[in-house]
Amino acid sequence: MRRAVPEDTPAIRACLTGMIDRAMFPLSNLDRFGLDGNHDYAPRMWIAEQDGRVTDVLTLGKGGMILPALPGGDWAAAARCLSGRWISGCIGPTDQVRALLAELGLAGRPTTLDRDEPHFALNLDHLSVPDGPGALHPLDAADKDEMISWRADYEIEVLGGSPETSFQTARRDYAAYLVADSHRILIEDGTPLSTTGFNATAGDTVQIGGVFTPPPLRGRGHARRAVALHLAEARDKGARRAILFAASAAAVAAYRAIGFEQIGDWTLCLLSERVTADG
Repeated sequence: MRRAVPEDTPAIRACLTGMIDRAMFPLSNLDRFGLDGNHDYAPRMWIAEQDGRVTDVLTLGKGGMILPALPGGDWAAAARCLSGRWISGCIGPTDQVRALLAELGLAGRPTTLDRDEPHFALNLDHLSVPDGPGALHPLDAADKDEMISWRADYEIEVLGGSPETSFQTARRDYAAYLVADSHRILIEDGTPLSTTGFNATAGDTVQIGGVFTPPPLRGRGHARRAVALHLAEARDKGARRAILFAASAAAVAAYRAIGFEQIGDWTLCLLSERVTADG
């Protein structure tokens, strides 16, 4: 594998688009932040090529997150690319993440989150929008402090975040969501019920993230309605496909109810502290 340069961007984009269900994060980050950009999510990329086309893409965010899109499975080559670099975690298809972490000598390191989740996709022509209370609104239609508190709870419950830092992270995320117009809130009679959002977009595909319903409001179908309404909005704007991964059995049931089907498994591994890859 070799380090990608700006001239490789069209070929990289074509490669990742060809496996978009498993490559939404690197493709979206490339489009949003640019190759070798300054944002924490800005990608550094290495590529493998065959017959003049890019076949595999290894991404390392500036903040240290590995995003593998490596169907060729040359883990030794990928590890050599990452040797000596700071790593904060690895997110991607389970088979790739587990193999790469093992090759890097990072399997078994302390983590704040290390979870395999079912990975789902939906052709939006088959979306089912359930009846129920509430209408969808932009995130800033609800009280700002309440939305930041919800996001902090999500950071702790879903992502294994620290209570000491969750509100700081939540404030940063809330501000970013408003700028990107990426998240929505389901509201009935002035009462917020559930949030949903897109954590990646590329071409005509969206990836769902940030779905959260406070514990007292759970079990009433609010999350599935919020997600479905947001997807219907995206479909009306040209989206044709949606991707997500589910953190619980309740989430799986909700997503299946609106039409999602499992396409594989997805892993989120966030290290407790940054470490240098052994390579």
